[in-house]
Amino acid sequence: MSHFTPWRRRRTLYGLMACIALYLFFKNIPPPDHPPIRLRPNYATSPRNFPNDPRRSKPIPETSSQKPPRPDKPSEAEKHYFNGPIRFNRLAVSLHAIARLWSQPDKNKNVLFAASNLHSASELIPIACEMADWDRNEVHFALMGRDDLELDEIKLLNGVDDECKINWHDARPDFSPWSSDFRMEISVAAALGHIQTFMHPQVVITDDQGREDGFFTKAIRAKASELGKSIIELPPDASHNMMWIARLDSTSLAAWQTAYVDILIHAPPHSSGSLLRLLKSIEAADYFSYRRPHLTIELPAEIDPPSLRYLEELVWPPIDPSAAHHASQVTLRHRVPRRASTVEEASIRLVESFYPARPANSHVLVLSPQVELSPIYFHFLMYSLLEYKYSSTAAPIGEGSSLMGLSLELPSMHLNESNMFSPPIVQQASKKSGDRSERPTPFLWQAPNSNAALYFGDKWVEFHSFLTSRVSLDPAKTPERPHLISERYPSWLEYILELMRARGYTLLYPNFPSGRESIASVHYELFQPPEEFSKSKSKSAANDSPIPPLDPSETFETNPNAHRPKHIESTPLTTTLTSLLPSRGHSNIQELSDLPLLSYQGNSISPETFESTARSFTADFRRHVGLCGANYNPIVERLKANDLFCDRNDRSGSGIVDLDNDQPFARKDRAPVVKDDSEIRQSEFEAHLRRQGAGSPDNAS
Repeated sequence: MSHFTPWRRRRTLYGLMACIALYLFFKNIPPPDHPPIRLRPNYATSPRNFPNDPRRSKPIPETSSQKPPRPDKPSEAEKHYFNGPIRFNRLAVSLHAIARLWSQPDKNKNVLFAASNLHSASELIPIACEMADWDRNEVHFALMGRDDLELDEIKLLNGVDDECKINWHDARPDFSPWSSDFRMEISVAAALGHIQTFMHPQVVITDDQGREDGFFTKAIRAKASELGKSIIELPPDASHNMMWIARLDSTSLAAWQTAYVDILIHAPPHSSGSLLRLLKSIEAADYFSYRRPHLTIELPAEIDPPSLRYLEELVWPPIDPSAAHHASQVTLRHRVPRRASTVEEASIRLVESFYPARPANSHVLVLSPQVELSPIYFHFLMYSLLEYKYSSTAAPIGEGSSLMGLSLELPSMHLNESNMFSPPIVQQASKKSGDRSERPTPFLWQAPNSNAALYFGDKWVEFHSFLTSRVSLDPAKTPERPHLISERYPSWLEYILELMRARGYTLLYPNFPSGRESIASVHYELFQPPEEFSKSKSKSAANDSPIPPLDPSETFETNPNAHRPKHIESTPLTTTLTSLLPSRGHSNIQELSDLPLLSYQGNSISPETFESTARSFTADFRRHVGLCGANYNPIVERLKANDLFCDRNDRSGSGIVDLDNDQPFARKDRAPVVKDDSEIRQSEFEAHLRRQGAGSPDNAS
């Protein structure tokens, strides 16, 4: 028995040592919240030293069970406490995959949608897919929030299939569910910086700030401003009311924050009812997330009490409770009482009411008090402005664009009101079925509009130059030209029509299949003739109404057709703009070159005949109105119309006409004289004094 005693003692000792080892092992296990032990890196086996190692191209997986180390004393909310270094584990893979899309930073088709949470993503994804279906842009979608769902799960939840050609980017940082607001804010800015390096998006589109996370909105605005990118914050109902934005290309979307609209209203005397109706329709319109237009109202010498009371209470734009400062965007201009205006004075007064600070991006919407605007008028205005002024298919600024502006009204009469106007109708074939049908179409018409029309800033500056020279001419030396526009319209239309015919300019007119509904409805029950024509109207009415002969046996008769209204009134549209635009099944985006072209007389005309007619009219205008000789060599300058006039006050230096001998002579012996702004203003002031009969400034005192 004593032989086995040492072995038992040895086994007992081994067991005791094993228990001690297990006790020490479990005793020294770190708690879950304890910071992990960092091992010294082995650079010899690091993936960066082996370019072909698959570990280098695969993102490091991250699961929701992994948590970052919690500080002993968290300074933020219990849930979002982590402020460690930022690492994008999945972004590099998708950005390297789109290297083929890289192009010039300022000329590419990349559009970026960005969202901070699943709710915002569900609102933006249908618009992004619709934009990708139109195939005018390379559409990208980036997730930059805290949600830890995989991209495939997010696409599955939103019903995204392979037909939605979107480039997806997971721009969420590591440990995003536990990251602090500060870390997420830095993460959003850094992610947008990486995206900018790889693809240079032309515009960033986000959801409404009320649904996006605060850190995301703050960071995306600051970084986009730093990069010089336009940012579009869509309203809450964008997937229903603003689907038209998916039709625009990247070039037009990039102008979202640079294009600006001013509203100009000229109120004639005794028009308070019409003016209030117009102002109420402007206030009730939907401006989505865009800034409100500046409002300028030209008031008559005598203001009606209802108009005065309404203007005293007018707050424009409406006060935003979340905004720190409110700046009024209303300018009232009250004319000092004096004699009735002449045709020239009335034209000058309206045209000089607006002058764009940035002619390329500042535009004016001229409205008549007779107009009532549709609630979606600003949707149509911005869509048409961005598509036909700024898109890649529009003529570049300064390179001969013939589009002068956009009309919101579809007239029912010709300019001279001699006949009813019938808009053109085209044959269109369905892409799906191939069936052809007649459809209304927008069209280009060489006819100005004073009821509701947007005039581009560069063309309005040119009109300023034209009108300055036109009204300065000596009426005794220029032949009286026939009036082509009815006196029911203001006198400045006659002058702008001359410029349009000389330059070959047109307006884009809408033509929807809705029939009696329109963007701008014109009401004639409270019609007031222009002030400059009111006296001639009253005199003609008195002359046309002699005292009838006294004949008791006379039978009174009337013709019902004579009482039919000459103008057909319409009601404002209340539907969405997307429902009015052609669908992909019928046609693509309608380019200007594909639209019907009408002369100022309302007749269909070919582009070649249109251009030759413009050249012929320009030569005739220079000869008979501008007093230019047959050998005159004009120099056309952008934003100016001095080449159409050759009087002694010509500032272009391109040519002068000897009015006594009617022989032009060109200044070829020296360079053109260019005056500075002070000299130009002095010359315009002297011309103004001459029109008023005061002579030169020296004699004015």
